[in-house]
Amino acid sequence: MPPTDATAHPAPTAHSAAATGPDTGADTSPSTAESSTGEGTDSEGTDSEDTLDLRLPDELLALFTAETDTGTAPSRRMDTTSPVSISAVGDDLLDHVANWGPVVTPAGVFQLVPVHVDRDLPLISRWMNDPAVAEFWELAGPQTVTESHLRTQLSGDGRSVPCLGVLEGAPMSYWEIYRADLDPLARHVPLRPHDTGIHLLIGEVADRGRKLGSALLRAVADLALDKRPSCARVIAEPDLRNTPSVAAFMSAGFRFAAEADLPAKRAALMVRDRSLRHVM
Repeated sequence: MPPTDATAHPAPTAHSAAATGPDTGADTSPSTAESSTGEGTDSEGTDSEDTLDLRLPDELLALFTAETDTGTAPSRRMDTTSPVSISAVGDDLLDHVANWGPVVTPAGVFQLVPVHVDRDLPLISRWMNDPAVAEFWELAGPQTVTESHLRTQLSGDGRSVPCLGVLEGAPMSYWEIYRADLDPLARHVPLRPHDTGIHLLIGEVADRGRKLGSALLRAVADLALDKRPSCARVIAEPDLRNTPSVAAFMSAGFRFAAEADLPAKRAALMVRDRSLRHVM
């Protein structure tokens, strides 16, 4: 089941919930149903032919190559206004995440950009090998480990869409937006049709501990509610022990709904309700 903490892990199948770990960016991966939000330690596609207009400067690919060759992390910017079209995940089950568009947050303009493996694998794999992230996402190792995790979702039926979180033009987080009601999570907690799950990890150490997790979680949860009329709730399941993650979700307008015994952890079921979004 998906991760739900700031450095959350993926779900037992193809997704995970978001987790908010301490300042290390650790608890939000899909493997244990958590994600990293960057508070404290800050954490499957259909047949549709969705496309996303994205300007990808040639320098961007060069930066990825340089990072792989040298182990450095040069500054990278992703301009989502360019006419270069990339094929996005067919995500009818999630109302076309690729078309959700940008949103203004207290931290700046933020956008979910569906993962393109050939372009994004080096960056995401580097994040997964950060010890603070690896503890929860359990995807450390060679790039093939992360690649398998991404391709499982991208080759699926669209119930889980892996994305880069791009803030003010810079990729700085990894997200999984998934149909919680179609996830193994539904075997363990009561879910409703079209409940949408979130897994998150804050990738760059410099972005952790800045309260970005709460701001971005609120923005993405509200974006899901705005773009998915059939969705009444956004779900997350951070590890109950990860108090910074639970606190980040609460700051983002989620409520603590219950404790849940999941295969890999005892989780806090966090819920952001459409009916309460303007009062929390």
